Amino acid sequence: MGVLRGFYDLTGQWRETSVESAVALLAAMGYSAPSVTEAQAALDDCADHLPQDVICTADTRPELVLNHWRLTHEDGGEVEGRGQLPELPLGIHHLRADGRDYTLLAAPPRLSEPARCWGLIAPLYGLSAQGIGSYADLATLAKGMGGQGAAFLGINPIHAGFPTVPHLFSPYTPSHRRRLNVAHLPGGIGTPGPRVDYIRDIPARMSALRAEYDAFPGDPGFDGWLAAQGESLQRFALHQALSARHGAFWCDWPATLTSPDTPAAIAARAELAGEMRFHAWLQWRAEHALDAAGQAARDGGMAYGLYLDLAVGTHPFGAETWEDRASFALGASLGAPPDAFSPEGQNWSLAPFNPLALRATAYAPLAETLRRQLQFAAALRIDHILGFERAFWVSDSAPGAYVRMPRDAMLAVARIEAARAGNAVIVGEDLGNIPDGLRGALAQSGILGCRVAMFERESWHPPAFRTAEAYDRSAIASFSTHDLPTWRGWRQGADIKARAGILGQDASPQLTERAEEVAALDRLLPDAGPEALHGFLARTPSRLVAVQAELMLDMTDQPNLPGTVGEYPNWQLRLPVAAGDFPALPLVARTASIMRDNER
Repeated sequence: MGVLRGFYDLTGQWRETSVESAVALLAAMGYSAPSVTEAQAALDDCADHLPQDVICTADTRPELVLNHWRLTHEDGGEVEGRGQLPELPLGIHHLRADGRDYTLLAAPPRLSEPARCWGLIAPLYGLSAQGIGSYADLATLAKGMGGQGAAFLGINPIHAGFPTVPHLFSPYTPSHRRRLNVAHLPGGIGTPGPRVDYIRDIPARMSALRAEYDAFPGDPGFDGWLAAQGESLQRFALHQALSARHGAFWCDWPATLTSPDTPAAIAARAELAGEMRFHAWLQWRAEHALDAAGQAARDGGMAYGLYLDLAVGTHPFGAETWEDRASFALGASLGAPPDAFSPEGQNWSLAPFNPLALRATAYAPLAETLRRQLQFAAALRIDHILGFERAFWVSDSAPGAYVRMPRDAMLAVARIEAARAGNAVIVGEDLGNIPDGLRGALAQSGILGCRVAMFERESWHPPAFRTAEAYDRSAIASFSTHDLPTWRGWRQGADIKARAGILGQDASPQLTERAEEVAALDRLLPDAGPEALHGFLARTPSRLVAVQAELMLDMTDQPNLPGTVGEYPNWQLRLPVAAGDFPALPLVARTASIMRDNER
């Protein structure tokens, strides 16, 4: 049922999964298995009722020869027959044959290789001179960077957040990944300064948007959009309206409201119809603004436009789990096993997809989540794609353990949605304790990996870095990520000093080791400047190169320091240059020239 018997940690030690852990994680999947008898009953139930996945090539006949069968295409059309199945169009189809159910995933065998190009990665929240960066700022930056030759503009996740809880602003702890963050709509007078002040600015922005809605005369376009969105939007809007009354997290609501299908929740729709319409209007505005940013990117000459980011999980008590609780494992959180940095392991407080529920629903929640991102972007980063192979689940009652995910089927869904979106580029963040075979499976699917220069090494002790020519072709190359130090910060050991200051430790040994690492990388570069680094990245075979805004601005502090909450200003650092002025920076022009010289 997916719970792995154990795993090797980063030190090579085998860690056995206890019976208690297995029981707890199966309970999170919806199965009670405190005894051998009940565990066997759960296993039999899965074998009897879960469809069998069959991955096949789109527009070909699946290699299945059956007796009488009934095929239901993705669009609802049905056909019956005997023997061989017909050609299947791109999509996810259902088959009933010989007393069994099958999920037919008709996908391209491999995504097309993207053009050799480069782009900018920037923090959307930090693009404004005051207040929270907006979709309008994104459009301005996208158009300007397109004029400099960038092929894409990457940003942090923009999933729906918690407007009633302004201190919960991490883009990687969303309320709903299929809806948009309305805090990035323009409105209100923002707070200036080197850091974004969400506590002040989110309420101010929501107040300004409320005033704008109160003056909204109506629009047939909004009415048509609202009708087309259907039940899913109505549930989200109801959740938002109830949150304003009962608090952000549905676990704290009255028991009569902890599902959108309860009589009380259904009755609340009539009472809160006005509020629901307001929250639907916010989503309509956000979609239009994000779509306009993508159009500005394309108008500016960007080949791929926006490069969005899909968070690995969702808040366990946000809008997504309230609307679609059955798709998630509740009672377990995504996390990471013990390592040198976190001897007790990590709990990310994010609800994971339930692999058994994904199979039961023919991967509809995953497909819809991917489709919503690719509606606005031709490139998508999937955070922690290691979770497509196995995910580390942590429960309150037992040590964590790995759960196997249906990798091949999930990759097929990603290929289907990328093809459906017009051959979009998919990037999987494949950093960390990488399971055997995952990178090969990603490469076979045409999904790019991430090659981060500070980690690309021939040897760690002593440090020896890979040459530019040794980088993987099927990858996006960068110096760092939002969770790692900037170029200046890495060279100065800013991340080491920050952690040592928080923990009250002596940083001298780590700083000495960092100095050796810096010297080792410098031996591959003509000098220690950012242009030399960009030239190095530009020469790699990697199809995509990501240049980070913080590096272009010679910033020391990194956007996020993992493992901290209030000890470090995560997701708050504003860029010292406004979105409209950034493309005119001399280093931007020089970097663009370097990329052109290397045929990017």
